[in-house]
Amino acid sequence: MTTVDDKSTSTGTGASTADGDPAATAALDAAFDQDTLPAPPGATGALLRSLLAPRRARVAVAALLLLVQQAVIQAGPLLVAYAIDRAVPAFRADDNGPLIAVGVAYLGCAAAAGAFQYAFIVASARVNQDVLLDLRGRIFRHAQALSVDFHERYTSGRLISRATTDVESLRELLNEGLQELLTVILSFVSISLMLLWLDWGLGAVAVLSFVPLYLLIRLYQRRAGKVYRARSTAIAAVIVKFTETMNGIRPVRAFRRERANEDQFAALNHRHERVNGDALLEMARYVVGSRLVANTAVAGIVLWGAYRVAQDTLALGVLAAAVLYLRRLYDPIDRLGMFLNSAQSAAASLEKIAGLLAQTPSVPEPAPGTEKPLPALASEHPGRTVEFDGVRFAYRTGGEVLPRFDLTLPAGQTVAVVGSTGAGKSTLAKLLARFYDPTEGRVLLDGVDLRDLANAELRRGVVMVTQEAFLFSGTVAENIAIGRPEATRGDIERAAKAIGAHDFITSLPDGYDTDVRKRGGRISAGQRQLVAFARALLADPAVLILDEATSSLDIPGERAVQRAMDTVLRGRTAVVIAHRLSTVEIADRVLVMEHGRIVEDGAPAELIAGTGPFAELHRAWRDSVVGGGAS
Repeated sequence: MTTVDDKSTSTGTGASTADGDPAATAALDAAFDQDTLPAPPGATGALLRSLLAPRRARVAVAALLLLVQQAVIQAGPLLVAYAIDRAVPAFRADDNGPLIAVGVAYLGCAAAAGAFQYAFIVASARVNQDVLLDLRGRIFRHAQALSVDFHERYTSGRLISRATTDVESLRELLNEGLQELLTVILSFVSISLMLLWLDWGLGAVAVLSFVPLYLLIRLYQRRAGKVYRARSTAIAAVIVKFTETMNGIRPVRAFRRERANEDQFAALNHRHERVNGDALLEMARYVVGSRLVANTAVAGIVLWGAYRVAQDTLALGVLAAAVLYLRRLYDPIDRLGMFLNSAQSAAASLEKIAGLLAQTPSVPEPAPGTEKPLPALASEHPGRTVEFDGVRFAYRTGGEVLPRFDLTLPAGQTVAVVGSTGAGKSTLAKLLARFYDPTEGRVLLDGVDLRDLANAELRRGVVMVTQEAFLFSGTVAENIAIGRPEATRGDIERAAKAIGAHDFITSLPDGYDTDVRKRGGRISAGQRQLVAFARALLADPAVLILDEATSSLDIPGERAVQRAMDTVLRGRTAVVIAHRLSTVEIADRVLVMEHGRIVEDGAPAELIAGTGPFAELHRAWRDSVVGGGAS
């Protein structure tokens, strides 16, 4: 929901700079790291464990399948050694049984390795998809649960990046990287033991060769970690720029910002290209270094082994098996680099996701079991009494918007709130809608503190209609039913008829089943506002807040919406934030605000007849209407 009175936006620039200190806002926004949100130590590991813990049995099965596959694979060089040292001499002595047995066993090992590999891929893929599904769901649910204050600072483009590119980085690690890691670990352990068993000297040299490889891996991890964090930040910046440009395409076109946006996007794109190049360079250094160590070790072991064969201190079959094992030992080194590549990218992404999931709502729901119910509504009207009791409010910048504030709105009363931009009108509405909690004091609904109401209870009691009647992609009927999903088609149509929206809806190509498209772009602003009022009427709230609900409409559209307002507000408690004083005509009471304080309070006719601020505002508005100005 977007409100405009206090100049807060949904683009991450902070809340209400008009009501606070701009310098403080800038300092605090600079400290709010858009890319890596603060998280407790160990949050990344805890997140990964929480994702895998419910699936530990399936993870164990997948690991067992991979272990058996590696055992079958590692039998191959032993069969080769047996063939060279035993089966071939037996064949020369006209005994072909051992050689046939070796051939059959080798084929059997190859087939078994393939079968176990297939089973492992299927088992691990199911785990991976469940983990990714769980993680995306967590991000979406948590982002919805976070308070408006968070979303006013954290751009939607970065949320998209967390749920797409960052989750994709984890997918690459789970689908490919973990198998490579387990393969390398199992290969290292099994082959090292096998080499030591075949010949302790060859085995000892092979194991010692892993010391420089370990140092090389550690160096790569340190250098690549920084690069991949920078790469994650760079791609998020690209997504943010793209998202903001497409969402703001109308002002982009209106102000001919295409060239400037292209230049800015190109700079971000080049930055992403540079950090990608840095990642590839680090990978190249690792691959070259690891191959140099591996090839040097293999060459030295082969030369020493050949010398020992010539001296009859080592069997030729053992040397052949050792060389095959060494190739199998060092071949995964490149794949280990790919794993480290995926691991560094996934670690950077998980760090950002963990930071997002570690954020807590600044407007939390009451603890389970502590919620308080609202009293039953009086039969004569559907409204509730609203009370601001000793309320003070300051945005996170420290700029106080509402000093000590006390106000009571009787049940069923319609109150119009007027005042200049930044007077605190929309802040009052946001506190009543509980987008924010007071810094001090309480906001009460029929005597119950809003902080003691469960969100579901609060949303049934208080509904807010904003200047921008936001419609979601989907049909007209679906948009009207948002506040009451269980409503029947008859309920939806009755609400639309009561508002006066039925005729224009039935004139649409598919009537109530017409897709309104992105943000309701298929219908006019006035029609969107009527749909929003039908939505509010169907939700049947006790308290309705209208925040500049007619300020973007032309005069015919405003008249249509005002007629709808008469229907929606009847009997309810209503707070109408008004710029256009024509809206005040429907109010029982007018509050004039200046600098967060109520400076006038009375019936519209009474205030118009006086000499106070509202009378001056009304005369200026009347003169503008008579003179042909905007109403």
